[in-house]
Amino acid sequence: MEEYLTKQQETILQQLKDVAKEFSVRAQKYDEERAFPAENIADLKKMKYTTLTLPQEFGGAGEGLTTFLLGQEIIAQHCGSTSLAIGWHNMVILEILENKTWTEENKKKLFKEIADGALVNRAASEPATGSPTRGGRPETIALREGDKWILNGRKTYTSLAPALDIFLVSAWIPDEETIGWFKVYKNQSGVSIEETWDMISMQGTGSHDLLMENVVLPEEYFVERASARKASGWLLHIPACYIGIAMGARNYAIQFAKTYSPNSLKGTISELPHIQAKIGQMELELMQSRSFLYSVAQRWEQYPEKREQMGPELAAVKTAITNQAISIVDTAMRIVGAQSLQRKNPMQRYYRDVRAGLHNPPMDDSTLTLLAKSALEKQI
Repeated sequence: MEEYLTKQQETILQQLKDVAKEFSVRAQKYDEERAFPAENIADLKKMKYTTLTLPQEFGGAGEGLTTFLLGQEIIAQHCGSTSLAIGWHNMVILEILENKTWTEENKKKLFKEIADGALVNRAASEPATGSPTRGGRPETIALREGDKWILNGRKTYTSLAPALDIFLVSAWIPDEETIGWFKVYKNQSGVSIEETWDMISMQGTGSHDLLMENVVLPEEYFVERASARKASGWLLHIPACYIGIAMGARNYAIQFAKTYSPNSLKGTISELPHIQAKIGQMELELMQSRSFLYSVAQRWEQYPEKREQMGPELAAVKTAITNQAISIVDTAMRIVGAQSLQRKNPMQRYYRDVRAGLHNPPMDDSTLTLLAKSALEKQI
């Protein structure tokens, strides 16, 4: 993948590598304190990673899916929480550009706010519905009163919540019996964040609850009506994050093997056949995962007319890579041995964080059902 980069891509990703090195230094402290990685997010804003996917006409880099995924991998090698959290922001930009469901006026206003430093994410999950990909109807309610909207409800798993300036909130509109999306600012009356996020994995994503109590919105904040679910190439940022975590574990394990020399050996454990077999297994799974990820991403970018048929492939990428990432981390821990379970060892953090991928959409069961239906519908 990296051998085909443009000069702009190389410059952006090298800058990101330099910035992300500091994330590894901070990761242990953030994890122990269950803290939001505010310094990491600030660094990403400073280097303009938050405008990576923003069109150049609005002051962004104008980069597409492949560059975005490579960036997510780099960040995740150093801090998985930071990668997943900021990934949702850049994903929203790509999503709005692709779906073309926003008016030009609303799109331009949002993109100008992002260019000026605003961070945005969708708020869709709820306690009663779980993941919105399951199709549950939101219990957040939007009622029209004259030329205003009144929003009431609670959203869960609102990643990046401590740093967000803008929430795109899904709500049920009883009068129309449909789902709408509303633009909500963090400083509006009735908007608050309840710090409910308390997980052993991805603690730093800050995926707290968003509360809305009689939030009054002008008509223009009703930005989008729910439409039929489309194939979502931008959701590949999820597997990119988790394979990035696996790469971090793999890098640590290889460095450990090259330097660890118990007194029972003349050299290091890297010379042992069973250690080399484990390293080889990690490399094989890493090659398979990244080849799958970027081949699908490149088809998404190169053949836009075929995107609607790519749903099964996109879902398969997430399921395959997330499970291979878990396998890679497990193998890396076998190389490092019992030391990998020490609280100050980054391996135990990789182990906890990578498993969170099982619970990001689409879930394994949904993917397998989708693949089965696709196979059954084909003429063999």
